[in-house]
Amino acid sequence: MKVAQIIFAIVFLFGVNVVSAQENKKNEEQVVFSVSMNCRSCEQKIKKNIAFEKGVKDLATNFEKQLVTIKYQTNRTDKAKLKKAFEKLGFTCEEVQEEN
Repeated sequence: MKVAQIIFAIVFLFGVNVVSAQENKKNEEQVVFSVSMNCRSCEQKIKKNIAFEKGVKDLATNFEKQLVTIKYQTNRTDKAKLKKAFEKLGFTCEEVQEEN
């Protein structure tokens, strides 16, 4: 009997995690910003600060092109809040439409 309960609990928890992961994927978007980073120090400042903004799941920078790509949870933040976070650090930024 206890083995059956343990197996049921494991299956239940696994099922909840799968549903939760699928929900998170639905609430994720990606945005690309052109950011006024002038040096590698600016790039590091962005990585250290923007990556820890609420809702940011992933952040990638391209210093040569002055681009920052952010994957974020739409239920925790939005593009306007992310842009404001850049401005608070002293950078100007504009959203760039991704090329398909």
